[in-house]
Order: sequence, then structure tokens, then C-alpha cells
Amino acid sequence: MPAYHSQFNDGDYQSIANMYVLPIKTKFRGNAPMADPSTDDIIDEAITLFRANCLFRNFEIKGNADRVLIYLILFISECLQNLNKSTPQGNALKNLSTLAVSNFSIPGDPSFPLNAMYQTPSDRFQIDQMRQYIQQLRQELVLRLVEAVYQDGLPSKWWMCFQKRKFMNLSL
Repeated sequence: MPAYHSQFNDGDYQSIANMYVLPIKTKFRGNAPMADPSTDDIIDEAITLFRANCLFRNFEIKGNADRVLIYLILFISECLQNLNKSTPQGNALKNLSTLAVSNFSIPGDPSFPLNAMYQTPSDRFQIDQMRQYIQQLRQELVLRLVEAVYQDGLPSKWWMCFQKRKFMNLSL
């Protein structure tokens, strides 16, 4: 069974290095264009496809949107690892929001785990744009992930069972 790929691969979007800057529905400041509120964006897609895709050890990249999807899936894994089964929803949102804005590596940094699959931004402006876009993605993803994972104030066991899974045997 092949992995699920992004539906945004066929679109015509602005690109930083070889990552699309896809429109998202967000309240956070950043350089991502606003998406139509009635349609799914890349964050909705990542949350939906996470449980199926995190089981794969290999992932064939079919477009620049897949690179965004891979990053978001790896970040979801990192978020789930930071949650406990007894963490209340308010504390989880606070902890994951801190994780979202904490110092993180981008393609081209020596500590970035996927440098072989991503191009390095060509200049300082692109580096700043990519960092701003990834931070906006991380912040919005945390907000939506907490809504998806938590039911009745505690995390769902159907999400927490993927806590130790590593997509492509990698982690951010």
C-alpha cells in the first residue's frame, strides 16, 4: 500500500527553496496566504493523514507540497511525544504552544534531519521567510491538534497509541 500524498502538489504556489508556501486558515501572523475557510488546508490534511502515513518507513516525494506534509507529520510526532495520557487540555495547549515557538531548525541547518530531501534557502531573505512560514505552520498545527486529540478533557487513546511511532524513522 503506498503512502498518501498531498492534494496540493498539482497547484501553482509560491515556493521557498523547494517547499510550497501553501495557504492556511490561521489567526497567527506569518507569510502564508489566507485559505478559504470552507475548504481543507495543508494542516487539516496533515492531521487527517498522520495516522496512516506515520506507519511508513519510506515516502516518495511527488511535489513540493509533500515536503510541507512531511515536516508537519514529523512535528505532529514530536507533539504527541510531549503529551502524557494524564495531561489536561489546557496544560497541553500551553506546553505545545511553547514547543511551537521554541528554537527549531530549518532546511540547511546542520541539525535539520531531512537536509538530503530539502534545498537550502539561497539567501538571508529566504531563510527568514521559511522560518516565519514554518513557525506559523507549527503554531496553527498545535491549536488544531489539541482540538483533534482531546476528547472530554483527556487525550484520545487512538491518538496516543502513535506516541512512539517514528515516520520514516526520523524525528525533528
